[in-house]
Amino acid sequence: MNTILTTIAVSFAIAFLLGLLLGLFKKIFAVPVNQKELDVREQLPGANCGGCGFAGCDGYAKAVAEGKVAPNLCSAGGAEVAEKLSKVLGVTVSAQKKAAVLLCRGTKDCAKPRGEYKGVETCAAACQAINGTKLCAFGCAGFGDCAAACEFGGIVIGEDGLPKIDLANCTGCGSCVKACPKKLIRLYPVETKGPVALCQNRSDNKPAILKNCKNACIKCGKCEKSCEAGALKLVNGIPEIDYQKCSACLKCVEGCPTKVLAARIFA
Repeated sequence: MNTILTTIAVSFAIAFLLGLLLGLFKKIFAVPVNQKELDVREQLPGANCGGCGFAGCDGYAKAVAEGKVAPNLCSAGGAEVAEKLSKVLGVTVSAQKKAAVLLCRGTKDCAKPRGEYKGVETCAAACQAINGTKLCAFGCAGFGDCAAACEFGGIVIGEDGLPKIDLANCTGCGSCVKACPKKLIRLYPVETKGPVALCQNRSDNKPAILKNCKNACIKCGKCEKSCEAGALKLVNGIPEIDYQKCSACLKCVEGCPTKVLAARIFA
């Protein structure tokens, strides 16, 4: 009987000692927890889309809590998340809503094909193998790498061979931008009122431009000449707009012979 009682007592003593040691080790090796970081992370949607510039929501939450980045970069969460973060951080946060725009009008009907492509049916593969599927070396290959990259169902390939962006589903995460090998998709703030150039043909061979694509920019320069505010400049043959200067008068749009310039794309 004494042996049993002794064994029980020793067992309790060992358990008590181990408990103390574990508690001590926990304090010594504990990783400090930033409660603000946890609170911020709890408000994020967990999409891990990368639209904020970080690999995932955890990294973004940490940076926000440390004050290293703005708290309105969550494109997937939009205004709802911005409002929640306002309460957590005790500051006024406005959502920075952006959406994707395709900068190409080279449909099947107006852009001549380079030939019959027999390779892997992805834009990346076609561009690597034969520099795209069209004679215009700057045109959309049309295999839908952008649509495959979109986790929100915001892009489909239309019957005309070009990606169609559903603004209702587009979160502005930028996955499609990264996926396009021709860099034909760009994010714009939804408040954009000025013109956008829907062509990225930077060729200086003007006679071949319209021959390869009827909807291409022909580098006539009328848009730049018509801009009284000096907000539009031709850069490598492509109209680039300084929206800080642009008054959205749209004279450049009216004078564009091939209708490359589009206005109020989100209206």
